Amino acid sequence: MRKIFVAFALISGLFSRVSAQEQGVHPQSQNYEWPADEQVLEKLDQWQDLKFGLIIHWGLYAVPGIIESWELCSEDWLNRPDSMTYCGYKEWYWGLKDDFNPLNFNPEQWAQAAENAGMKYLVFTTKHHDGFNLFDTQQTDYKVTNGPFANHPKANVAEHVFSAFRDKGFMIGAYFSKPDWHSQDFWWDKYATPNRNVNYDIRKFPERWDRFKQFTYSQISELMHDYGSIDILWLDGGWVRPRETVNEEVISWGAPIPDWDQKIDMPEIAVMAREAQPGILIVDRTVHGPYENYQTPEHRIPAEQLPYPWESCLTLGNNWGFVPNEHYKAPAKIIHNLVEIVAKGGSLLLGVGPKPDGTLDSEAVARLAEIGKWLKANGEAIYNTRITKNYHSGNVFFTKGKAGNLYALALVDEGQPVPATVEWSGALPKKGSKIRLLATGQHLNWKVKDGKVQVNVPSSFREKHADYPALAFSFEQ
Repeated sequence: MRKIFVAFALISGLFSRVSAQEQGVHPQSQNYEWPADEQVLEKLDQWQDLKFGLIIHWGLYAVPGIIESWELCSEDWLNRPDSMTYCGYKEWYWGLKDDFNPLNFNPEQWAQAAENAGMKYLVFTTKHHDGFNLFDTQQTDYKVTNGPFANHPKANVAEHVFSAFRDKGFMIGAYFSKPDWHSQDFWWDKYATPNRNVNYDIRKFPERWDRFKQFTYSQISELMHDYGSIDILWLDGGWVRPRETVNEEVISWGAPIPDWDQKIDMPEIAVMAREAQPGILIVDRTVHGPYENYQTPEHRIPAEQLPYPWESCLTLGNNWGFVPNEHYKAPAKIIHNLVEIVAKGGSLLLGVGPKPDGTLDSEAVARLAEIGKWLKANGEAIYNTRITKNYHSGNVFFTKGKAGNLYALALVDEGQPVPATVEWSGALPKKGSKIRLLATGQHLNWKVKDGKVQVNVPSSFREKHADYPALAFSFEQ
């Protein structure tokens, strides 16, 4: 029956993928608190140099090719198949553990594709909200090492993913969902599950919630102690938070909020994590304060430049995880997003979901390679840069190198030819200085007219590059 339903899901597309992605986003906090720990500040500065990362959502949801975890939730923006009861759906979904058998699991392919894309850091989902663990946790049997994949030499998936990316010099991030919908201490079968929150009154059953807090602490401790060097603890599920952090801003997001506290003792988790991994960045998403070391706006780019660390979480396709017949964004679109994000002070965390067999889709790999080709020629204007006061002039964005040199990145609309002249205002080169085209190293002719810089793009470059997503220039101010 399960296999029949999986096939039906793949053929009919009966899940509300796009709308679910929009409704399940984590809005961005409006407050930021700089870390006090010098080691954390140092790691944060290193992370801010990287600019471009990969987030991998992979799990049971890849088998039928549906939205990650969310269909288990009973909120009104979701659309499960009419032919199934809610309890029947949950039974079917939990049972996908018996079908998750990625015999072609190839984390080295993932790491190579990410390196080819010019990415520098990884965030990997060790556990999503559905509670299925992609690491060999000792706290539950609901894990990849307890099923058809258990005897595979790479059954402890997270270990091998982290190792493959670490071998490429990536900064390593462990995604971990604070809510766990499979746990009887979060979603207790005694009660219905009306929404994403814990489904019983914690005030009436404090011992049950204490067990869940210990469960969460122990799982994170395993990740911190047993999986090598970890640079980022990326915590999802921002509705699991101290009640005192629920302010008007949080209420305005529209997510259901219970009357009771859902805190999981982040101070204790942070102390433990930083004893095991000194300087680790903790990203307790949307829970502003000392444990949100950088912010994570999702499916959006902030309207203005921000003076503190952040990353935009976007997808290469329309979904975080794998879905069949995905529509991937053009490489030029991702490059334009990256340029704008970096000029506004952020980093781009791009989502790509592996297929159920454990490999990346060939089209996704090809598009990542195209992004990397541009970054190989122009990455000087992206990596190791910081913001400038005037961050853009029309479709020209500015970044600044640590040595003080400035970069101008002119976006070229998809399908349009490279312009013969690029102009901007607000960031004038020093008189007599040279403007260099990063893609070729050439020094270009330029002038200032009516308060605007005008740079001539060589005809040889324009003839060779009929379709080029962005031009990057280096100059002194």
